[in-house]
Amino acid sequence: MMSWATLSVFVPTFLLVSLTPGMCMTLAMVLGMTQGVKRTLWMMIGELIGVGLVAAAAGAGVAALMLRQPGLFIAFKWVGGAYLAYLGIMMWRSRGRMAIPSELDTGPPAGRWQLAIQGFVTAVANPKGWAFFMVLLPPFLDSGRPLGQQLAVLIGVILTIEFASMLVYATGGKTLRRVLGKSGNVRLLNRIAGTLMIGVGIWLALG
Repeated sequence: MMSWATLSVFVPTFLLVSLTPGMCMTLAMVLGMTQGVKRTLWMMIGELIGVGLVAAAAGAGVAALMLRQPGLFIAFKWVGGAYLAYLGIMMWRSRGRMAIPSELDTGPPAGRWQLAIQGFVTAVANPKGWAFFMVLLPPFLDSGRPLGQQLAVLIGVILTIEFASMLVYATGGKTLRRVLGKSGNVRLLNRIAGTLMIGVGIWLALG
């Protein structure tokens, strides 16, 4: 296991990083705005699986190997970024299942798998995430203790904090939807959400 001293440093460090606005947090806010917090949980599941995979690979040294294959990341980034930008354009035009319908309580929601895949792709296709975990995790690993147990504890902490942070952002998005929805500004809300989604797509592709 890990020492409490190590965890007392790691937890606030990653909490600060996780709460900082980024691709996954922006996506959580957008989906909280357009899909509600409950359905956004499906995106969070996909994102947490992706983050756990990246963190485990970084801790095991696989990330260094993956970062030596830029072609793989570039292709994955552009496909994922283009998909998110397409969804953003549809939302901006108030079309598609991701957009908020003119009547807030009607309209088919986005599919569970669609949301989960969005979260997974956003987490895994970001090379900065791989590089970040390569830098963050090694200083907190003790060579005198079992590596597997330490990684399990750190990844558990990472996923817990990441989930809590996404809940905060998704709840904020839902609150924004409620405020603007009362004023009948559904189209404006779709355009805000669509613009943010397009921004996440561009960020993923070019970041």
